[in-house]
Amino acid sequence: MMEDMEMTAEDGDNVEFSTNATTIDPSVISSRIRQSTSLQKEEQRMQDDTATSSDQPHFPKLSAVQASGNRVEYRRVRCPPHRYTPLREHWENILTPLVEYLKLQVRFNTKTRSVEMKTSPHTIDTGALQKGADFVSAFMLGFEVQDAVALLRLDDLYVESFQVTDVKLLRGDHLSRAIGRVAGQDGKTRFAIENATRTRIVVADQRIHLLGSFANLRVARNAICDLILGAPPGKVYNNMRNVAKRMLERY
Repeated sequence: MMEDMEMTAEDGDNVEFSTNATTIDPSVISSRIRQSTSLQKEEQRMQDDTATSSDQPHFPKLSAVQASGNRVEYRRVRCPPHRYTPLREHWENILTPLVEYLKLQVRFNTKTRSVEMKTSPHTIDTGALQKGADFVSAFMLGFEVQDAVALLRLDDLYVESFQVTDVKLLRGDHLSRAIGRVAGQDGKTRFAIENATRTRIVVADQRIHLLGSFANLRVARNAICDLILGAPPGKVYNNMRNVAKRMLERY
């Protein structure tokens, strides 16, 4: 017997192993894993949860009309006289996102000179009507269509309006000079504030309208208030340059 074992060891390359001896039975290994009763219950519960999660019912999303109890909602935005011509020129650009993106029914009432919107059975988003009203209202305030469309795409944009006299009671030439300081020569100051704070500014007579995020609106509003109160434009330029640098470092 020993001689046979020595002969097989001396052959080296001719040594053969039985496949039965090297095969691992998974049932034997799993039986060697011992768990406490609490762990077994937890594992069984997880398996049951995964089994039942695939069997959960799927409910389709309710449309805006169904969510409101099958009631049709309306919004009406009045068109000021000085925005009637721009509305007629950009009517197709305004109508496209309202109808195709928000699935609203839109018309322009020539008697009341207002844009009327209402929900339809195809309207899915429950906040689509309010988004459309905000979009049209921003255009009526004087913003471009490309800027106002951002209200439909982003949820963290706001429109803020105030008058120059809300900051400081000015009359006559003092009021005109304050408005001129906000606008700047050829709109240079307004463009500098817009580019530095990533906002959009509309100066309509004594009214100032701002469009942007909450934090950016605060920075732009402070700059405009400084100009109204009499700060020199050079100082505001320097502040805007520092704000632009901080924003570039942040993003």
